[in-house]
Parts: sequence; C-alpha cells; structure tokens
Amino acid sequence: MQLEGFSFAKLQFRNFIFAIAIALCFVQVSSASNETDKFALLAFKAGITEDPLGVLSSWNNTVNLCQWFGVTCSRQHHNRVTVLNLYNQKLSGFISPHIGNLSFLRKLWLSNNSFHHEIPPQIGQLRRLRVLALANNFLEGKIPKNTSGCISLLGVDLCKNQLSGEVPPEIGSLAKLWGLCLGGNNLIGSFPSFVGNLSSLEKLLLYNNYLGGSLPRALGQLTNLATLALLGNLLSGTVPHSLYNLSSLVVFDIGFNQIHGSLPTTMGFGLSNLEFFSIAGNQFVGSIPPWIANNATNLQLLQLGSNKLSGEVPSFESLRALRKLNIVMNYLGRGGSGDLNFLCLLTNSTTLTELNIEDNKLGGLLPGCIGNFSITITELGLGSNPIIGEIPKAIDNLVNLEVLSMANTSISGAIPFEEGNLQNLTIVDLSDNNLSGVIPSSLQKMKKLIALYLEGNNFHGHIPSHLDKYKSLMHLDLSNNNLSGSVFPAIKTLLNLNLADNHLSGALPAEVGKMDHLVALDISGNRFGGEIPSTLGDCDGLFVLRMRDNHFQGSIPQSFRSLRSMEEFDLSNNNLSGEIPKFLEEFHFLEILNLSYNNFEGMLPTEGVFKNASATFIAGNNKICGGISELQLPKCISRHSRSKGVVRNLKLSLFIIFGLLGMVLVLIFVSVCWLKKKKAQEPTSSSIANGRQNFSYGTLHRATNGFSSTNLIGVGSFGSVYGGTLQENGTNVAVKVLKLTHHGALKSFKAECEALKRIKHRNLLKVLTVCSGTDYGGNDFKALVYEFMVNGSLEEWLHPSPKPTDVDRPSKILSLIQRIKICIDIAFALDYLHNQCHSVIVHRDLKPSNVLLDAEMVGHVGDFGLAKIVLESTSCMNPHISSADLRGTIGYAAPEYGMGRGASIEGDVYSYGILLLEMFTGIGPTVEIFKDNLNLHNFVEEALPERVLEITDPILVQEVESDAGQRRKSTVQDCLLVAYRIGIACSVGVPRERMSIADVAAQLRSIRDRLYAAGLRG
Repeated sequence: MQLEGFSFAKLQFRNFIFAIAIALCFVQVSSASNETDKFALLAFKAGITEDPLGVLSSWNNTVNLCQWFGVTCSRQHHNRVTVLNLYNQKLSGFISPHIGNLSFLRKLWLSNNSFHHEIPPQIGQLRRLRVLALANNFLEGKIPKNTSGCISLLGVDLCKNQLSGEVPPEIGSLAKLWGLCLGGNNLIGSFPSFVGNLSSLEKLLLYNNYLGGSLPRALGQLTNLATLALLGNLLSGTVPHSLYNLSSLVVFDIGFNQIHGSLPTTMGFGLSNLEFFSIAGNQFVGSIPPWIANNATNLQLLQLGSNKLSGEVPSFESLRALRKLNIVMNYLGRGGSGDLNFLCLLTNSTTLTELNIEDNKLGGLLPGCIGNFSITITELGLGSNPIIGEIPKAIDNLVNLEVLSMANTSISGAIPFEEGNLQNLTIVDLSDNNLSGVIPSSLQKMKKLIALYLEGNNFHGHIPSHLDKYKSLMHLDLSNNNLSGSVFPAIKTLLNLNLADNHLSGALPAEVGKMDHLVALDISGNRFGGEIPSTLGDCDGLFVLRMRDNHFQGSIPQSFRSLRSMEEFDLSNNNLSGEIPKFLEEFHFLEILNLSYNNFEGMLPTEGVFKNASATFIAGNNKICGGISELQLPKCISRHSRSKGVVRNLKLSLFIIFGLLGMVLVLIFVSVCWLKKKKAQEPTSSSIANGRQNFSYGTLHRATNGFSSTNLIGVGSFGSVYGGTLQENGTNVAVKVLKLTHHGALKSFKAECEALKRIKHRNLLKVLTVCSGTDYGGNDFKALVYEFMVNGSLEEWLHPSPKPTDVDRPSKILSLIQRIKICIDIAFALDYLHNQCHSVIVHRDLKPSNVLLDAEMVGHVGDFGLAKIVLESTSCMNPHISSADLRGTIGYAAPEYGMGRGASIEGDVYSYGILLLEMFTGIGPTVEIFKDNLNLHNFVEEALPERVLEITDPILVQEVESDAGQRRKSTVQDCLLVAYRIGIACSVGVPRERMSIADVAAQLRSIRDRLYAAGLRG
C-alpha cells in the first residue's frame, strides 16, 4: 500500500512538472508572437517621415507595446495587437509591408493623414481584419487584388486618394462587406457589376472617378443598401427600375454623369426612407413624378437641376423636412399663370434653407406667399424665368436671406425693401428686369452686401450717397438705367464698378484713386466731363477701364503709366487731346486699345499693342501720323528747316552753355556724393515714409503691448514681426523689429529701406514708415512698420501647422482659383520690380513666407531685406558681387547663386517657378523625398503629362471633383498642365532659358479666364 501511494504521488508530481513545461513553452510562444507585432509596428514607424504631433514618440522599448499611442491589445490573445488607430495625426510617409504581420489586427484606421506610395499587398494577409480605413491620404497605384484575403472585412474606406486602375473584381468575394468607399480617386473601367453580389452592403460610395458603363440591375437586389453615391463619373444608360423600390435607400446620388431616360411615374413607392435624392447634371427627360413628393416624405435635399425635365412642378407640400430644393436649368413650366403655385405649398417646409428654380419656363405673377417661407431660408433663386408683376412686399419677412437672385425676368415696379429687414443679404441680383423708381435708401441697412447687381432696369434719380459707407461691397453694377447727378460711389472695397449707359455728369472726383482694389471700371455712355483725375493711376490693379462716350478733355494722365495690368482700355468718343503716351507700348497684357474719335495728335507708337491693327482703334483723330502700315496713317513730316548758319551758331552757343553746365554739374555731383555718403550711415524714416507720420519707439511699444510674445506673428533671419494696433487711430500694423546683434541685420535693414522707398504697387507689401532711434534702455532700435495683412502668409495656407488656439477655427484651404489669382499677383509684383521701376529691383528671397495675403486674399510680396537695386545696367547680372552676399533661401534660390553668380531677375524667376510648382502640388522644395538629383522641378517634369492629377494637391482635385462634371474636370486638368509647364519653364537650370515674368502673368491670366468660363469660382 505504501508503494502504491508513493507511485501515485510520483505520477502526480510528474504531471505537474509536465504542465509547467507546457505553460512555459506557451509563454515563450506568446512572447515571441508579441515580439512579432512589436517588430511590425517598429517597421511601420520607420516608414513615417513626418510626425509633427509626436504621437509615435511612445513607440520605444521603454514603454510596453500595448501602451503605445494608437495601439490596442487583446488580453484574450496574449496581448496581440488588435487595433491600430492613427486617424488624423498628420503623419506622412508610406505604409510598411510589415503591417501584414499583425495577424490579429481587426481594425486599421489611418485616414486623414499624408501617407503616399502604394497600398502594400501584404494587407491581404490580415484574415481577421474587419475595418480598413485609409481615406484622405495620397495613396496611389492600384487597389491590391489580394485585399480579398481579408475575409472578415466589414468596411473598406479608401476614399479621397490617388488610386488608379480598375476596381478589382476580387472584392466581390468579401461576403460580409457592409461599407465600400472608393470615391475621390482616379479609378477607370466599367461600373463594378460584382457589387450586386455583396448582399450585406449598406453603403456604396464610388463618386468622382472615371467609371463608365451602365448601372447593373443587380443593384436592385441590395436590400440593405442605404447610401448610393455615384456622382461625378462617366456613367450612361438608364437607371434600373428596381433601384426606385429599395425601401432601405436614404441617399441616392447619381448626379453629373451621362445617364438618360425618364423618372418612372408609377414606381418609387418603396423610397419611404429617402432623405437625399440627386439626379442633377444628367440627361433626364419627362416630368417630375408625384411619388417623389408623396412617398419620399423624409426628403431633405432634392436636386433635379441641369436636365431636360418639363411639365408642371408638382406640389411638394408633404416634404416638411425639405432643406434644399434645386430644379435649375430645365424646361419646367408653361410660361403662364399658375406655374408658381407650388411655391405657396412649399411654405409648409419649415426647415427650407435653399430654393433655386432659375433657368426654366416658370411664368406668371410672383405670389405674395413667398413671404411665408420659414425664416430659415438663406438662398432664393428665381431668375431667368418669365415672371411678371411686382416683387411682393412680404419678401421683407425673410430676415435671414443671404442670396436673392431674380435676374432676367419681367418683374416691374419699385424695389420693396422699405422696412430694411433684410440685413443679412450678401448678394442681390435684380438685373435685366423692368424695375423702376429710385434706388431705395433702405439698402444702407444691408451692411453685409458683397455684390449688388441692378443693371438693365429703369431706375432714375441719383446714386445714393450712402453706398460709399459699405465696408464689404466688392461688386456694384448700376449700368443701363436712367440715373443722373454727379454722385460717384468711391467705395474702397470695390473690385468691379459699372455705371455705364446712364445720365451721370460732372467731374470724376479725386477720391476715385482710393479704390485701389479695383479690377474693372466702366463709366461709358454718360456725361462725365473735365480732365481725367491723375489719382486714377493709383488703381494699379485695373484690368478693364472703359470711359467711352463722355465729355472728358485734356490729355491722358502720366500717372496711367502704373496701370500695367490693363487688358482693355477704351477712351473713345471724348474730347481728349495731346500725344498718345508712348508708355502704352509697355502694357504687355493690353488686348484692346480704343482711342478713336478724340483730338489726339503727333506720332503714333509702333510697339506693344500698337503692332496689332485689329486691337488698336484710332479712327477720328486727324492729327495722328506714323504707326504701322496697316493703319494707313500719313507719314510724320520733319520740322528741321533752319539754315546751316543758324544751326552752326546754335551749336556753338550750346557748346559754351553745356561746357559751363558741365563744370557746375561736376561740382554738384561731388557735393551730392559727399552728402549721400554721410546719409548712408543712417537711413531715416523720412527717406522712405514720403512725408507720412513717423512713429516713435514708444508708439510702437504701446501698439504691440511692449513687444509681447502674444503679439509675435513671425520670426525671420534678421528680426521678429509683431502685430499691433496704433492707439492714436486704431490702425492695425505689423512691426518688423531688427535684431541688430545678428550679422547682416543692418545691411538687410538698409537694403529694405532703399528698395521700399522706390516702389509702390498693389501687389507689394505697403510700408507705412521706418522707426530708427533708441529704446527705453538707450540701445539702438530699428523697425519697419507695414500695413497689417489679416490673412497672414502664403506659407500658412499651403502648409498650415496646427495650434492649440486653432481648434475651433476653419481650416486654411486655398481653392484652385485663389491659387491662380495669387500666382498672378506675385507675377505682377515681379514684373513691376523687374520691368517697370526706374531702376531694376531684384528681390532675391521669393518664397511663400514672404507673400502676404490681405482680407480679399490678394497677394502682396514683402521682405525686401535681401533686395538688390541694379542701377543703369543693361544686364541684371553682376559677376563682381561678393560671395559673402546673401542670396535667398535653400530650395528657392537659383542654382547659379550657389556658384557665385550675382543677383539677377532670372534668379527671381527661378524662385517664382519653384513657388508656383509648390502652389499646385502642395509639396515644398525641401521635403525629404528630394535628395540626390531629384528636386521639385524634376519631380513635376517627369510626371507630365500623364500623371498631372497624381502630383496635384489632393485638396484641389477633391474641390473640383466634388461638384464638377467631366467637361469641367478636363478643363481643370488642362489648366493644371499649363500651370505646371509654366513653373518648369521658370525653374530651368540655365538662366537665359527661363520664361519672362511678363509672359508668365499673361498665360496665368488665360488659365484664370478659362476656369471662369468653365464655372469655377474662388
């Protein structure tokens, strides 16, 4: 018995030892597996090139793997990684193939970052993966076919990348998939028919790609489908009828394709949950079926615009949740009474914010019930319809209305804004109607107006004097009316002013020069008289100036020399005299010059616009001679008729006089040189401020709260810039305080003073004055005081860096049009510095941080601390410049500067080319991918023309694809290609081969006009 007990105990001990051994082995295996995950994550970290928020700093050996930022482990699987969530962490780099070794990973969230390169095919090894979210990055290449290996996938979000190729049919094997988002890419091929097999699918988003073909009938089998977003593709054919019966659908958007057919009249009874329905921008015909209004009672957005729909507009009385209704550009209505009755029934929609029925055949009286619309309505578009009668006074009830468009109808009577309740209006378009009476004084209460269009009516009386009090009005058109008097609305904020074809009289006031943002001015067909004010030359951003059919007299002011941006210049049918200024030859952008029927005399210039007989009109000026042969003007006759003796005596007298003058000039020259040498020791504020108020150290100290760090808005090589407000007059200023202890700071200060006192241009940063003295401690103090630019630098918009205070602020995003216009602004500034100043000025440090943006997003080139003035030199190259001279910023500085070449306008053009490429790619010239022989110039050049969209900033691509049809996309792509080629032509290595800045501006303006014509706006 004892032996048996011993044997039993021995057996139990042996089993215990065996169990411990197994446990130890399991721990070792588990530890080894955990190490595999750790190695995979460290490999992933190695692929990250930028981590501005430092979120991966915890990924090291001193911190447990499961405590790393964004990492979640599972205790059930011995601390294996199950979630990697790095959503919106501003990471940049590539996704390492080692991600495929995280074999227990269930959720991978990397959206809203800047990952590039291809999606690694190793992701297909993650058989447990349920969520794959890589949206809003820069990922390119094809979607990996072996993604089908992720057999547990529920959601795939690859939207808003640069993926190309066809949608792989292997995705059709993911039977559990409920969400598939591939929108905002460059996918091609036919619509993926396999999606009809994904029976669990709830969301399908394939918008803004290049997918063609017809919609498959199998889509109607997806009984769980809630969101179908296919807008912005090349889809054709008709919509399968079964889709209209999917009761699960909430969002149905097939807008901006090439789909045709008609909406069924007897179907759609299953769409009871529909909230968003859009077929806009297609080729649908027929009428709007009643089931949309009667069955889809949950509709919030209904977009049927830009089709060929006809017939009556049905009652939308049941759509009480409707927020936006858009039926523009169809053939709806009969052009008679009763067409607009549906508006009264729409007043039941208490959440309506936007109603647009423009460009149809909807006629009859505008019913007074529009005043019963909910106060939530912000946009009302009724224009381009045969509407008659007066504007109902009840419209004054829409107190939150922001946009009112009733252009090109037949409404009459007076403007009924008597109560002045519409104080939130920003855009009012009542043009091309039969309105009459005076322009009401109640308009002065609309302080937020940006655009006011009243042209093509029968208004009479004076232009209201209160218009000049608007602080945000940018577009004012009162042309083609019966206005009289001499009131001229010199509104400082205006970009476009059109007063043509009225009965206005008197002289133009000098205040017209205060409209320094003006782009177009048309006062043709009036009775203005007197001389043209020279102050109009201060509006140096003018593109269009039309002053025909008036009574102006005198000569063309010499101040017009600064209007170098002019495209159209019309002074015809006036009483102007004198010679035609030769400086008009230098207006490189001038396309139309009309000086006909005046009293000009003398020799007609022959260069510039004068070379083009079809662009120059000078008929009716009988005392003009010369010019090109096509104009068939008489030759100019020489007046040298004096005798040889008189000429000889005159020469002798002149010889004596000039000899004496020469001696005097030598003495004056010596004296001036001595004085300049003495003054060069210390630049004074008067040398640059041109008589403007000078500010003391104390004034600037108070304005910037003692140069507080909270007022600091920038730090440069030679100084710091502080924002401030002058207590004396409330003016906002930017104060650049020089760090005089830094080597080269004083030289930079003198260079900037010397440059700034010579220049004045709309696109150059305006200096108010210079402060040179001592601070409260007796130390030397030097500062430049600039006009404050509320929108900061271009650098901040191209590469915004998040700040704690920016959490609730909107993102800084530049649209395509804004970028084009800013590039034009910079080109204008350089053209002025290089070609229009008395002495050539080379900036030498052009880069995004030196371009400032004002409230209207107009670009201003600043920071002339490295500027060089080239005096009386036919070449801007100076081979004798010291190699110690400052030459700009790495990445933007021309390559010849690194070889000891001197400052040149070609060097500025190189910097401009790099800046332009950065504007449209969103990539700076010094990022890590540019090494060895690869730079931004080569990067773009190698991508053209096939990969133009791949290298473009995704923000721009998404902007256009979000609401653009294919024709607009094609236009944008062509324009981007031209812009890139301009940047390449400016940044070539050989200076003499670089494009001229004048040609740059001309081509960019052509791009801008083409984008405008395509419907893009900033």
